Amino acid sequence: MNSLTPGQSMSTRLNRRQALKTMAVASTAAVLPRRMTAETATQQVAGRDVEIQITVVSPHTFRFSVLPIEKGKPTFVPDDGSLVRSDWGVPLLTLRDAFKKQTANCGKTIVEIVPEPLECIVTRNSGEFVQRIKINRANGIVSFPSGNSPLLGLGEGGPQFDRRGSTDQMRSGQGGYKLATHGGRVPIPWVIGTSGWAMFFHAPLGTFDFTGTEAIFQPPTVEEALPLDIFFIGAGDPTIIMSEYTRLTGNPELPPLWSLGYQQSHRTLASREEVLTEAKSFREKKLPCDALIYLGTGFCPSGWNTENGSFSWNSNVFPDPKEMLDQLHRDNFHVVVHSVILSDKLRGSVHDHCELPSFDEEQAGCYWGAHRKDFAMGVDGWWPDEGDPLDIASRLVRNRMYWEGPQIDRPNERPYALHRNGYAGMQRYASFLWSGDVYSTWETLKTHIPIGINTGLSGIPYWGTDIGGFVPTPEFTAELYLRWFQFGAFCPLFRCHGRNWKLRLPWGWNTGDPGPMEISRYEGAAVPDPSQLHNPQVELICHKYLELRYRMLPYLYSAVRECTLTGMPVMRALWLHYPDDPKAVARDDEYLWGRDVLVAPVVEKGASTRQVYLPGGTWYDFWTDERIEGGREISRNVDLEIMPLYVRAGSILPLGPVKQYVHQESDEPLAVTIYPGADASFLLYEDDGRSFNYRKGEWMGVQMSWADSQRVLILELANGSRMRAPLRRNLEVKIDQTRRQVEFHGKRIEIRL
Repeated sequence: MNSLTPGQSMSTRLNRRQALKTMAVASTAAVLPRRMTAETATQQVAGRDVEIQITVVSPHTFRFSVLPIEKGKPTFVPDDGSLVRSDWGVPLLTLRDAFKKQTANCGKTIVEIVPEPLECIVTRNSGEFVQRIKINRANGIVSFPSGNSPLLGLGEGGPQFDRRGSTDQMRSGQGGYKLATHGGRVPIPWVIGTSGWAMFFHAPLGTFDFTGTEAIFQPPTVEEALPLDIFFIGAGDPTIIMSEYTRLTGNPELPPLWSLGYQQSHRTLASREEVLTEAKSFREKKLPCDALIYLGTGFCPSGWNTENGSFSWNSNVFPDPKEMLDQLHRDNFHVVVHSVILSDKLRGSVHDHCELPSFDEEQAGCYWGAHRKDFAMGVDGWWPDEGDPLDIASRLVRNRMYWEGPQIDRPNERPYALHRNGYAGMQRYASFLWSGDVYSTWETLKTHIPIGINTGLSGIPYWGTDIGGFVPTPEFTAELYLRWFQFGAFCPLFRCHGRNWKLRLPWGWNTGDPGPMEISRYEGAAVPDPSQLHNPQVELICHKYLELRYRMLPYLYSAVRECTLTGMPVMRALWLHYPDDPKAVARDDEYLWGRDVLVAPVVEKGASTRQVYLPGGTWYDFWTDERIEGGREISRNVDLEIMPLYVRAGSILPLGPVKQYVHQESDEPLAVTIYPGADASFLLYEDDGRSFNYRKGEWMGVQMSWADSQRVLILELANGSRMRAPLRRNLEVKIDQTRRQVEFHGKRIEIRL
């Protein structure tokens, strides 16, 4: 994968000499006909002479560019760091002067450029209409039909779920759109038409208006309308759409395994004793946890450091930080600390030379250098906060900095950073994202299901929320906390955080102590009623979902690995696997966890039932093993312990032993449950969870295949992988009431059940 440094220039047009030089390396040369140029009179858009280009990126994707001409040459498209390449090959079609309709074969699609009105019409090779992109010559406004099926994507936040009917100014940060319920905004101009197309608007920035039958993309001003640079994907298969997006913006990197465990966040800290005692409590109570996160002083009276932007420890609670970090590590916790950027711009990279005496807070090398003393002391990860004013390039510089910076000092250790801001391409840096300072309301919980889905569809797979909501309100009860906790157990980022922070502890609802009073500066904030603070049931239910999360890690880690290879998110819209089912495509209150598990969070106060739509086929209730025919909506009874989960027939679900932290050793076998009714396959992925050695082939893949009619399970080592120590795996295979103990040594075996 080739990553670009934000700030580098990128040309979207090759002159004839450049074209000759790069013709041999054009990735799609096999599908390109001869290059066509029409010449007679100048083309104009937004009052400027322009050149129109069509460039084939792959058999499914082409680039449509309208570039202003200056001094006889088309201008560059400024590089914001989102794309993985600056050169996408030789333009297939170049139009600068007057022309009649031009047609180009772009692999799986046919593209027609019509001069009046200026349109790019896309059809499949079969002749089926896909999309029509119209450019207003006077002002550069782009329009295209909204269609009759949902429009998805567009990043984190904003109006949900189907973007039709909304207007989005694509503002970044916590002021982007309805912070209390919808959270922060990470706008990504990536529009998915669930009828079989997608577009990435690389340039310019602008506003989307989906309120009419014709969607409109409007640049800020006529002067900023050019250059126009759109990547268009025409594919009926959603998996191809997602893989093409990664072709453009990069594959997600693999995070450390511990980051997929439970992360407990803290606010105002009382003392050294409180910090260490709370960590001990997790282990004594057998509540699985992998990371302890500490907010900085500046956003609370007493955090890990001295003030916002500081990397000096607060001696009131961390008087001996190295010794305390060592103790937390001995207790098998990773430590993540909060950091606040003080600059509104970042540039360069961590590899640029920067001496501290000449400190420049806008230079990434200097900024990362300020972290290194604490990192050397034993800090395991970072929580970069703030940054709303950062422009796109700076956001991506910051994301990249927290990926590449730690590798300077720990070159074979996967870094971890939890961000509040980013953009297309942030997945290349294994960036985690949380949704910001949301309020503790039922509406917020409900809204965050489609937000999580659209975030995943926008190429950001490692996403989560402040479980329970950041700002407590009168609605913040034990019930809301538990429903949010259950949802969080099925988000890639599983993390509790918020004001009155002790109520974010799994046992915090049975102590009578909500933690330091932190409800100022937020309208509508309130401390929960004291009657809510003596509920022993909360810890028991949290315990259940913590253990379930850790048992599901073999399945989850395998799904994360798949994501890094294909771009398929972990939280998956039903559309990704049921694109021909309109009810599934439109469903915004449930999602698939990987390929096979359907998750239906409970988001109604006092709910005793949950309506769940099951796509066509057979499904199994995860809790009861009841077999249910899909293609319909069902009503599932729920109590406070149950969040409905269903497993698709034709699935193989591996569950590991209960662990207190991800790397805890266990002699218990891996439980492999087969859900019959169709053939099934599953690739169980395993590596050391820490290093980059998997890139060198040091990983294990157990390919599991189920032949339903023969009732035979085949286990074999995946191509390119090897057995990891210990050189055997003990499995307990279960189907219906049948159980078999199996020992796998890497050689192909067949198990009849």
